[in-house]
Amino acid sequence: MHSPGPLFRPFDKLIKIKLGDKEFEVPEGNMLLRCMQYLSPEDISYGRFCWNEECQYCRISFDLGPDTPQRTALSCKLMVQEGMRVTEMADEIRYCLRKLQLIVKPK
Repeated sequence: MHSPGPLFRPFDKLIKIKLGDKEFEVPEGNMLLRCMQYLSPEDISYGRFCWNEECQYCRISFDLGPDTPQRTALSCKLMVQEGMRVTEMADEIRYCLRKLQLIVKPK
């Protein structure tokens, strides 16, 4: 039997993103849902996420800063970017991140 690979893709630095009203530092070069797991490891790992686009439980709305268009995506397939601002998230993510006390609209 083999051991699983590392949880996060290799990274050299943390970048700043906003989840709702709060700013966080997360590992660059990783998918957004993985970065949420970096912030709340136990809670995200117990979420009902499929990690392959089928469940839709990780749907979010985001922009890349002021004066950029609002977009919708699945956080399991969205690469995190410096300055990303998540403005809405699915109930499953909101529930899993409840300990961070975010103010984010439901998706």
